[in-house]
Amino acid sequence: MSDSTAADTPKRKGPLSFLSGALTAGLLAWLSYGLSLRMVQYYALHPPHYSARMAQSIATALETLIVGIAFLATFSFGFIGLGLSLVFVRSLLPQAMPSPAGSEATAEPPAGSAEAD
Repeated sequence: MSDSTAADTPKRKGPLSFLSGALTAGLLAWLSYGLSLRMVQYYALHPPHYSARMAQSIATALETLIVGIAFLATFSFGFIGLGLSLVFVRSLLPQAMPSPAGSEATAEPPAGSAEAD
C-alpha cells in the first residue's frame, strides 16, 4: 500500500528548477525586448504608404497589433522571470515547521471569549 501512496504524491520542485526557469524566462524576455525594439525601429523608418484609406487603416492597425503583441510577450516573460526568481530566493530560506494537529485543541481561547470566564 505504501507504493501507491508514494506514486500519488508529486515530487516537490527544487531551487535548481526555479533558477533554470527564471534564467530561461529572463533570456526570452531579453530576446523579445530586442525584437520589439527592432520592430518599432523598422515601422518608424518604413511607415505603410497606401493610396486607399482603408488599406492604410488596416496596415496601421496591423502594425499596432504586431508591436503590441511583441511587447506583451516581453513583459510576460519578464514578470514570469521575476516571479520565478522570487520563488527561487524563497526556496533557499529556511521554512517554518508546521505545528502539530493536536496543538490547536489545547490552545487557550482568546481573552475576550465566553469560554475564558
